[in-house]
Amino acid sequence: MGGTFHGATVVTLDAKGRLAIPTRYRAALVADAKHLVLTAHPEGCVLLYPAEAWEPVRTQAQSFPSFHPQASWWKRLLLGFEEHVSPDGSGRILLSGALRQHARLERDAMLVGQGHYFELWDSGLWNSKLAQALAGPASAPPGMEDFSL
Repeated sequence: MGGTFHGATVVTLDAKGRLAIPTRYRAALVADAKHLVLTAHPEGCVLLYPAEAWEPVRTQAQSFPSFHPQASWWKRLLLGFEEHVSPDGSGRILLSGALRQHARLERDAMLVGQGHYFELWDSGLWNSKLAQALAGPASAPPGMEDFSL
């Protein structure tokens, strides 16, 4: 499966809504397939997955209960916004208008590695959520009580 993605990178969308994938990630993102999967995240960003890494997520999302309101919305976001894109010769991918609208992406963005995938955030929204997270309690969230740096 492609690679492990880490780090935060400032990126810019062009006037047509294309994102140039940073060179250091290109080969790993499309190592096993010629396309990437993009979709909406419930917190307001776009997810970028290598095609192979997306398959287990899709399988899980398809099994979400249809009659649970929150699960239904997560399913609508993850599967309803799912797009398969191939980078052009310059390593750019086109983000649909629907995904750009969902994530409020206009020009400046943050590409944030999450291990097997990336999150793409509008810079303003990223800065706001980051400040909110850093201003919160210093104690670890449930399930992370034993985590140590």
